[in-house]
Amino acid sequence: MPTIAAKIQSLISEQIISGQFKPGTRLDERVLAQQFNVSRTPVREALRQLASRGLTQLLPMRGVVVMEISLKELTEILHANCELEAMCARLAAESMTAMEKTELQYVHERSNEYVAQGDLDKYLDANRELHRLILEGAHNSVITRMVAEIRDRLSPYRQYHPAETDRLATSHDAHKDIVEAILSGNGEQAYIAMRAHNAHLGNAALRALRHAKEQQQKQEHSVAEVATAAKPARKRVVATKKVATSRPVARKTSKA
Repeated sequence: MPTIAAKIQSLISEQIISGQFKPGTRLDERVLAQQFNVSRTPVREALRQLASRGLTQLLPMRGVVVMEISLKELTEILHANCELEAMCARLAAESMTAMEKTELQYVHERSNEYVAQGDLDKYLDANRELHRLILEGAHNSVITRMVAEIRDRLSPYRQYHPAETDRLATSHDAHKDIVEAILSGNGEQAYIAMRAHNAHLGNAALRALRHAKEQQQKQEHSVAEVATAAKPARKRVVATKKVATSRPVARKTSKA
């Protein structure tokens, strides 16, 4: 039976993954304890568990915050995820049972309905299910666990998705190539299709994140300029030195 700390850790994790808690958000023990109606001890333990998963970090003067990842580190994580998921797709093509392939095909076909309806939420649910089936279909618990941990670390950055007008259709078409390769047992093609799909998403996310950071920096710079301009001008005090001058005093002379 899950402990109280484990339940709280799961709830906070869901809020981070869903984007409710964005990168850099401070997680206050007291506030969370009141929210979950528990003492601060299980909350503290839950935050410790989240830190071990790479979802939170302890910062001086700020306390526990949702993990912020530098662009360089994010690039490396995306690259690792790209390669590992592609490997899973290859293994799935070689290892999936007939029933597993049938379920994968069913989920993919259902997602086509959500594309036609423009239902983003349902499509994203189907997308998560499709990727889960591929990971499990690889039948390699070590790689599956590694990918799951990486996807957890990437979850707060899912808001930075490709800003394409036909985003759902583009994603669905990429899934089509992956699913067809897996169903036909073509491991190499499944690897290539999954790698291309994740590389596209990763590059788009990085571009969006860079743009967001640039906009934030511009906004902060503008605020700083306004604050500077609003300060009263300091009067320059010029010290003047008094120079004493002596004038000759005319002496009166008596005439004889």
